[in-house]
Amino acid sequence: MCVIFFCADASPLPGGYKLILASNRDEFFARATQTAAKWANAGHVYGGIDLEPGREGGTWLAIGHSGGVFKVGALLNLTGEPKPRDAVGRGMIVADFVTESDEEHSIQSYNQRLLKDCTKYSAFNFVSIEIGPSSLLPAARVQLLSNVPPTLEEYQNGECYGFGNSLPHTPFAKVRHGQAEFEAIVKEHGAASVDTLAEHLMKLLKNAHKFWPDAELKRRAPNWGEGLSALNVHIGDHAYGSRTHTVILVDSDNKMHFIEETMAGVDPQGEWQKTHIIKDF
Repeated sequence: MCVIFFCADASPLPGGYKLILASNRDEFFARATQTAAKWANAGHVYGGIDLEPGREGGTWLAIGHSGGVFKVGALLNLTGEPKPRDAVGRGMIVADFVTESDEEHSIQSYNQRLLKDCTKYSAFNFVSIEIGPSSLLPAARVQLLSNVPPTLEEYQNGECYGFGNSLPHTPFAKVRHGQAEFEAIVKEHGAASVDTLAEHLMKLLKNAHKFWPDAELKRRAPNWGEGLSALNVHIGDHAYGSRTHTVILVDSDNKMHFIEETMAGVDPQGEWQKTHIIKDF
């Protein structure tokens, strides 16, 4: 389970941001993971990396830049869907998108190709964002590809969105409430300092209130539904929950801030490792 909230605006107001993004990664606490960093095999890409045996090199969230264009990819599991036989690992969907910068890997070309071959993967939502110079038209593109059933939808520049582990038109209650709070944060603090904006976004991600009951979540996860109904998930009996909180900001001058708080061990009450990467795109 994961959630993501974001606003992509190629031409923000003075003092504003081209990208404001907040995301939680929900996973088993023991899953081997590399914390956010510049990738060794692609120095223009930043994000965490999955180290789980058999899934090494994949990622759930990353940002890459090249030639005046930056791209963000995020992968969200679609809960409660049957798994195809011999399913292919999904982690490279994001990695391939953000790593390559040729026309074949532009947002439109990449997603059209993925759409034709997406049913070999377990169910997912793939969020892709591409923002270039204001001279390009469109300068910012946002798309979401779901593979159950295969659909590709385009979203508007400058709007706030939230997605989780259900189809976009049937969001969980926590996603609806989270998106409303995210919009309020962007409206009030969208031109604030990085520290101020990130503080409010991290507070949103750490909200442990359970938005329950939730008919769609109960349908998709009948046994775990209530435990998954908070933005900040913690299911101690299964050593599972929101193990990584991430905020990504790109200001109007293309300065990127990748801010991550992630569990250093397997105890959510223990040490958390904080990372703040700053890079001029």
